[in-house]
Amino acid sequence: MATGRLYGGRAGEERQADRRAQLIEAGLDILGGADGEPALSVRGVCKRAALASRYFYENFADRDELTGAVYDYAVQRIAESTLAAVVGAQPGDDRTIVRACVENIVREIGDDPRLGRMLFSVSQGNPQLAKRRLDSTRMFAGLVTAQAENIYSITHTPRLDLAAHYVVGGLAQAMTAWLDGTVPLDADEVVEQCTELLLTMSAQLRQDAES
Repeated sequence: MATGRLYGGRAGEERQADRRAQLIEAGLDILGGADGEPALSVRGVCKRAALASRYFYENFADRDELTGAVYDYAVQRIAESTLAAVVGAQPGDDRTIVRACVENIVREIGDDPRLGRMLFSVSQGNPQLAKRRLDSTRMFAGLVTAQAENIYSITHTPRLDLAAHYVVGGLAQAMTAWLDGTVPLDADEVVEQCTELLLTMSAQLRQDAES
């Protein structure tokens, strides 16, 4: 049974979802661009998305809500693809698992630098994004902690939490430096170097677990 009026053979809900995606993509262009702006404007987003403002308010209450949606979209893309890469890696092989994680992140932000700028750089100057970046850092640190507990049978301690935040924060800063050209390495070199650094931390965690 039909679930709504059809326009050009497509339901209204589907068209609205497409417009929402267009607005999020436009927001990512603005906030994550090479010369990213610290904040969105309804007019600017609608102009870039080639949509009337009424379609903006059809999907978002205000520009802050869109800003949050753009950030959540970037986090979701990175988190989902990285988790899939880790799950697909050879179990029990630290190097393979760590490399799969790093390689996916580097590939994602190399293919679409807007994602890296959103997550690692652009939040400075935008209080809302700064808060979301802090929340996502804690989320990713929690994932690192859970993986360490599962792989090494480590008891959850403040030392483990500190190590997890160190890993997440250090990798984020490394990605920022690579994206802005401070570290002039190619993607393969970044993957290899970051993998070795994370394996050093992994070895320390294993040592702590066995001591």
